[in-house]
Amino acid sequence: MANNKVKFGLSNVHIAKITEENGEIKYGTPFTMPGAVSLTADAEGDTTPFYADNIKYYVAVANNGYTGDLQIAMTPEEFLTEILGQEKDENGALIEKSDDVNARFALMGEIEGDVKKRRFVYFDCTAARPSAEMNTVEESKEPQTDTISITMAARSTDNAIKAVIEPNETNQEVYNTFFTKVYEKNATETV
Repeated sequence: MANNKVKFGLSNVHIAKITEENGEIKYGTPFTMPGAVSLTADAEGDTTPFYADNIKYYVAVANNGYTGDLQIAMTPEEFLTEILGQEKDENGALIEKSDDVNARFALMGEIEGDVKKRRFVYFDCTAARPSAEMNTVEESKEPQTDTISITMAARSTDNAIKAVIEPNETNQEVYNTFFTKVYEKNATETV
């Protein structure tokens, strides 16, 4: 991945719902989250120095994943129902209740580089309800967005937090099918 010097842009955001039975994690078919504006992922975890011999003898580093925000034009109904647990009634109204049960999910997407596009996946995420901004129309119409706070944690089965892939001569098929299923370590196009 050393070819890119810079990264920019965000597109192809996908979500794959997690189900877990008997400690085994399974991912649903990824669905799109159109209208992605930005994604922040701030590293979580502490460094703890241990002093001996009058120096920093050892430094322990905890990797607790990331927290961040996905800013999106409008939160898709599929995310509201499948991930946030909202219910759609007979009239098509989405009902949010105080006891809705959120589902875990994988978050996938693509960023551009000066040479190659990179695709990424965060394997085990949880989301808060989206915050929304609504304003009156003044001299010009300014689109408003939703912001979804997301926690990206280590997957319980193998401690994997994220993966990033760029296309090359040997992984083109895996790269091409990246958004059809959640990437797993050493995946092949037939897995």
